[in-house]
Amino acid sequence: MPKNKKHEQDEAADANQEAQEGTSPVAEEGAISAEEALAESRAEAQKNWDLYLRERAELENYRKRMQREKEDLARFANENLLREMLPILDNLERAVAHAEQEQEGGLLEGVQMTLEQFRKTLERLGVVPVAAIGQPFSPDFHEAMGQLESSEQAPNTVVQEMQKGYTLNDRLLRPALVMIAKAPAAPTKDSQ
Repeated sequence: MPKNKKHEQDEAADANQEAQEGTSPVAEEGAISAEEALAESRAEAQKNWDLYLRERAELENYRKRMQREKEDLARFANENLLREMLPILDNLERAVAHAEQEQEGGLLEGVQMTLEQFRKTLERLGVVPVAAIGQPFSPDFHEAMGQLESSEQAPNTVVQEMQKGYTLNDRLLRPALVMIAKAPAAPTKDSQ
């Protein structure tokens, strides 16, 4: 019996060895494909993570852009209204200038008070006059209406303001209409 048992054990070991040898290539193929599948899954996960991060960044940029646009809208919402009010201010200033020449006290005083109140209201809303007379000409804030010969001012200096310009929160609302200096013409030989 012991020989029989030993013979059975040998046969079982041989069969087991044959089974291992026979399934070995299949097992290796399964391991390679599992490793490839794992690598593909990791690559896809990395790709999806990158896409997620990009989308998050894009969403954050969109939120910031919308916040800036909302703030700008609030700051400049009154722009059209204020642009319409500026001619009223111009007319009040002309009335004051005319009344000063006429020396009528009551009318002049009332218009001056109204004008001062109107200016303060505009300043509270962010409207500030553009400096013009005596300043170098700047196309960003001035609109040249012509040139005047002047030996007292440097060329391209504003010498006369025809209409005031204004900014709203540091953005140009209306340019100042100005006359700028130019060098006097040199006397010619014919004029001597």
